Amino acid sequence: MNLNAIETSTKGLSFGITPYSVTIGGEVDGIDLREPLSDEQVEDLRWALLDRKVLFFRNQNISTEQHLEFARNFGDLEVHPFAPHKEGHPEDMAITHDKNRPGAENGWHSDVTWRLEPSLGSILRCLESPPIGGDTLFSDMYAAYENLPEAVREKVEGKFAVHDFEGFRVRLRAQGASEEQMAEFDETYPNPEHPVIRTHPETGRKGIYVNAAFTKFIIGMDKAESDDILETLYQQASYPEYQCRFRWEKNSIAFWDNRACQHYATSDYWPYNRSVERVTIIGDKPYYEKGGPITMRDESPFRGRIKRQRKEPGPSLFKA
Repeated sequence: MNLNAIETSTKGLSFGITPYSVTIGGEVDGIDLREPLSDEQVEDLRWALLDRKVLFFRNQNISTEQHLEFARNFGDLEVHPFAPHKEGHPEDMAITHDKNRPGAENGWHSDVTWRLEPSLGSILRCLESPPIGGDTLFSDMYAAYENLPEAVREKVEGKFAVHDFEGFRVRLRAQGASEEQMAEFDETYPNPEHPVIRTHPETGRKGIYVNAAFTKFIIGMDKAESDDILETLYQQASYPEYQCRFRWEKNSIAFWDNRACQHYATSDYWPYNRSVERVTIIGDKPYYEKGGPITMRDESPFRGRIKRQRKEPGPSLFKA
């Protein structure tokens, strides 16, 4: 594995891949998802996903059954307990936004971290895209971790945070769920405690594993300190240096590793329609261990504010 060198190599792969940025994102060419994948293709796609963190596919006019078959190459599929699904296919989330249902996923997050065993990855396909807007951004949580201010990194190594499906709880109550039903949901999905810095089970690399959508507080810290540190960690996803951006078209697909990146679905396309379907692959219990490989290479003269932030975290863009 090349650990995200700029010149990502496709030598020996059964398909082509074009990087979208230095460390994250790559568009796959030479695979037709209407056809069953060979063992070699599955192995190569898994390798590419670990390296690029999110893979993009164009012009894949596949059926729901083919979408599910593709995802099952990488693990068992989950059923989302709070989101609408396609009729007859409980593993397939149906997400449609239009004039009357504007987009609401415009916040940095990793999917279903409120589960005891959160997602390995998600595979989203586009059925209808707006004429402009509606892009999804992805942020590399390895790079975000490695460029944390040193004082913050020392405080969060080995710490755990509580996660919760609070946003869905609000929606369920608005839809008329009873307190008995809510109590059953709380019992079925108890608040998990996940490491703030997660070790990836396949690469051994460490990345930030908190997000504003589902993380409540860091265990063992008072509220003020926890809030301050979490805000710094959330902010790390927002640096363009760690990101790539995907412009959706009909029959486009994105396959991302929820263990290594976060994503943000821009809600800039109202009142146009955006219709997608998501299949999510079950993961395992997050853990943390010291050590592991990193991507940091020779010091770059173009690090700018990020370099200063590592030494002296602060809000000012123009801090001397």
